[in-house]
Amino acid sequence: MYFLGLDLGSSSVKACLLNADTNSAVASAFFPETEMAMDAPQPGFAEQQPDLWWQNATKAVRAVMSAAGAAAADVKAIGISYQMHGLVVTDAQLNVLRPAIIWCDSRAVPYGNRALEALGHDRVLSHLLNSPGNFTAAKLAWVKENQPDVYANVAHFMLPGDYLAARLTGEVVTTASGLSEGILWDFLENRPAEFLMQYYGFAPSLMPPLRPTFGLQGELTATAAGELGLAEGTPVTYRAGDQPNNALSLNILEPGEIAATAGTSGVVYGVSDKAQFDPQSRVNTFLHVNHTAEAPRYGVLLCVNGTGILNSWLRNTLFQGQLSYAQMNELAQKAPVGADGLACLPFGNGAERVLENRDQGASFSGLNLNRHGLPHMLRAAQEGIVFALYYGIRVMEQVGVGLKTVRAGEANMFLSPLFATTFTNLTGTTVELYNTDGAQGAARGAGLGLGHYANRDEAFSGLRVVRTLEPDMRAQQAYQDAYGRWLGVLEQ
Repeated sequence: MYFLGLDLGSSSVKACLLNADTNSAVASAFFPETEMAMDAPQPGFAEQQPDLWWQNATKAVRAVMSAAGAAAADVKAIGISYQMHGLVVTDAQLNVLRPAIIWCDSRAVPYGNRALEALGHDRVLSHLLNSPGNFTAAKLAWVKENQPDVYANVAHFMLPGDYLAARLTGEVVTTASGLSEGILWDFLENRPAEFLMQYYGFAPSLMPPLRPTFGLQGELTATAAGELGLAEGTPVTYRAGDQPNNALSLNILEPGEIAATAGTSGVVYGVSDKAQFDPQSRVNTFLHVNHTAEAPRYGVLLCVNGTGILNSWLRNTLFQGQLSYAQMNELAQKAPVGADGLACLPFGNGAERVLENRDQGASFSGLNLNRHGLPHMLRAAQEGIVFALYYGIRVMEQVGVGLKTVRAGEANMFLSPLFATTFTNLTGTTVELYNTDGAQGAARGAGLGLGHYANRDEAFSGLRVVRTLEPDMRAQQAYQDAYGRWLGVLEQ
C-alpha cells in the first residue's frame, strides 16, 4: 500500500512513492532531468506552459511506479504540492488560454498597488493580511486589462496546484489556504475576499469551490489514470503550496516551529497562532495547512526569489555546466568569510517582496581585478543568498516570528556545507536537516487526508534528522561583519 506525492516546482516535477506501513520513501523521480525553462517574453515576465507540467508529472509517476514495482491498485491516495502564487486560466473545457504566469513574474505589481491605494491600507491589511502586490489576484487583473480577448474566454482561474488537480480529477476546486496565498482570502470574514473580486471586476462564478486541504478533493479520471499508469477512482486527498507543504514535510505544524528551504527561491516559513502582518508586506501571512477556526495556524513566509537560480546561472554561465555543484562548493570555500570584500546581491529573479516589490536585479559589488577570482565570486554568491534571507528574517522578527531551531530538508542549497554553515553562524540558530522533500511531504499529506494515520506521531514516524548544525560562536562576528558590509551595498 502506497501514497503518491507530486511536487510541481518551477524547475521540475517530482514524484515520491511512500510506503504506508513503514512511512518510508521507496522511490523518487523528477522530470525533466535538466531544469524546466521559464519563458521571459518581456523584462519582468516569467511564464511556463502548464501542459509541460502534466507531461513531466506523467513521466515522474511512471518512473516511481516502475522503480518500486508497484501495481496501479497499490496507490491508495495522491497528494499535491505546487509552486505558489501562479495563475492558470482555462475555458470551460479546461483548455489553457495562455501560458501560466508564475510566482516570480513581476508584471502585476502596479495592479496590486493600485488596489491597495483604492481600497485603503487599513481595510486591505486587516482583511487580507497582505497587499495584493504581485499575487494571483493581481495577475488575473493584468490579464483582464491587457488581454481582453483571452479574459473573455476565461471560465476558470487556478493556482498551479489547482490545475494539476484538475488534470487528475476533471474538477476545478481550490482550498482556503490556496486562496490566501493568491490574496483572495478574507481573514476577518473567514471566506473568499468578495470585496477584492468586486474591485477587480471578477465575476463571482470564476471563484472555484472550496475543498479542505486534507480530505477528498476529487478522484482520478479514466483518462488521467491511463496516462499515469494508475487506477481510475484513486482519490486526491491533499494539496498545498510548496512552502506550507515543505513545513508539513518537516512536521512543522505548531506555533514557534520554523522551516527553511533554498531551491530556485529561498524561504523561511514560521507558524504562528496570531493573524499578524507586516505593514509593508515584505513578509506575508497565509493560512497554514492545519488551520482551523478553533485552532488558528498561520504561516509567515519570507521569500527571496534569487537563490538556487543564482547558483545555477553561475554554473551554466561561468562554467558552461562543466563543474558540478559539489565542485563549485569546494572552490567557493577557498575564499575567506566575506569573500575579501566582494558582495553579491542575489535579487535577479523578478520583483522581491522583501524589498517591497522592487526589482533590484542581481549584481556583484567591490570587484577587485587584482584580488578576486572565481572562488570569491562563488562564495560571495552563496553568502549573498544567506544575507538576503537574514535581511528578511529581521523583518519576520518584527511580526513576532523569531528563530531558535530551523528545520530543512537535506536538499538544494542546504547540500552546500558553505551555505549551511553561513546560515547557521549568521543567524545563530541550530539547523536540523531531515531526510525529506516536497514530494515526500505531499505523499504524507495524502495519507493524512485519507485518514490513514491515527495521530501526528504516527504520520511522521519515518522522519529523521540526518545532520544537525550548531553555530560556532567564535565565527559569528566575522559573518556579522560581512553581513554589515553587504547591507551597506544594498542600502546604497
